[in-house]
Amino acid sequence: MLDNNQLLRFTTAGSVDDGKSTLIGRLLYDSKSIFEDQLEAIENTSKKKGHDGVDLALFTDGLKDEREQGITIDVAYRYFTTPKRKFIIADTPGHIQYTRNMVTGASTANAAIILVDARNGVIEQTRRHTFIASLLQIPHIIVCINKMDLVDYSEEAYNKVINQFEEFSSKMLVKDIRFIPISALEGDNVVNRSIAMNWYQGAPLLHTLETMHISSDINKVDARFPVQTVLRPQSNNEFRDYRGYAGRISSGVLRPGDEVTIMPSGFTSKIKTIDTFEGTLEEAFAPMSVSVTLEDEIDISRGDMIVRSNNKPVASQDLEVMLCWLHNNSAKSRTKYTIRHTSNEQKAMIKDVVYKININTLERNSEDKDLHMNDICKVKIRTTKPIMIDSYRENRTTGSIILIDDTTNETVAAGMIV
Repeated sequence: MLDNNQLLRFTTAGSVDDGKSTLIGRLLYDSKSIFEDQLEAIENTSKKKGHDGVDLALFTDGLKDEREQGITIDVAYRYFTTPKRKFIIADTPGHIQYTRNMVTGASTANAAIILVDARNGVIEQTRRHTFIASLLQIPHIIVCINKMDLVDYSEEAYNKVINQFEEFSSKMLVKDIRFIPISALEGDNVVNRSIAMNWYQGAPLLHTLETMHISSDINKVDARFPVQTVLRPQSNNEFRDYRGYAGRISSGVLRPGDEVTIMPSGFTSKIKTIDTFEGTLEEAFAPMSVSVTLEDEIDISRGDMIVRSNNKPVASQDLEVMLCWLHNNSAKSRTKYTIRHTSNEQKAMIKDVVYKININTLERNSEDKDLHMNDICKVKIRTTKPIMIDSYRENRTTGSIILIDDTTNETVAAGMIV
């Protein structure tokens, strides 16, 4: 049986026409992850557009507007599997006006593939996307230096881009950066090793994605279990007295016998059982969905959090958040929003905009307090009741929030708790 249960989520980013969609098309095409009917449809579309071969970009540019303009507008998600691993790809737009799409596409990624045109080197879009990847604490960044065929597969051109990238990325908090010279159009170093670049001794992109160590990306130290619902199957005689707290483990490990504290009430108990549809478990860890029973009867409801007694998050009404404004309408001062944090919902208000970040220069502007679409800024938020938080750097699940407009029920912003 193939051990390909481990899932890796990765996002692609880069400037317009750097070849993101072509790269993903090449990955899918060369790894034989395309259905025959889909391949036939793409071949027919390619012929209509006058291409000699298959236009690989069409595998991801699914919207009609994208196909007509030859650009990516929305975040396109694609799924494929190899014998070693399962993958979810988020192909994000390169245009500056779609910064919010990159933020949403990259928010759950294990890795970010940033494409750089070998002819142009590091440009503003490269810096912007690397900054967002750093802000979102994506653990692994793979810089694919594309279109090497247009610079005669020059090692000198490759090294020049590496030096440019390392010069500015040294100012950011990025744990793991790898560089791969590729030609998405020709297939060099995407799935198969390039014959034209014998000077490159590293692995092709797919092999890098298949072997990248991601188990340590999940926080296994801080046990956090936000309760989504309470299970009381009283119609079943066998489970008439059953009271289970169901949800998804955000981080850490839970075991029967662990002493836990329920927040925000502060009551303590011990885990009695950890149950799933398949049966009881002796251990559960993130991101498993389970039902937990406790030895004591405590009033627990949706939005509460079960944590280890010796390792608690901070309960606070005042949050400092790096916020990305996602909505067409600007933020309104002193307006109440619904803040959603794990399974907890409260009313909240943006008290102050500390500064906005110019994504091109990384400069901070503390004078401009107006929030418009795609703005990234540091804000102070006040909630009506305390919520249980960790910093985003320590825990990407309990360190993230979204703001929802009460009148339209639309998500207007996403944020990372500092």
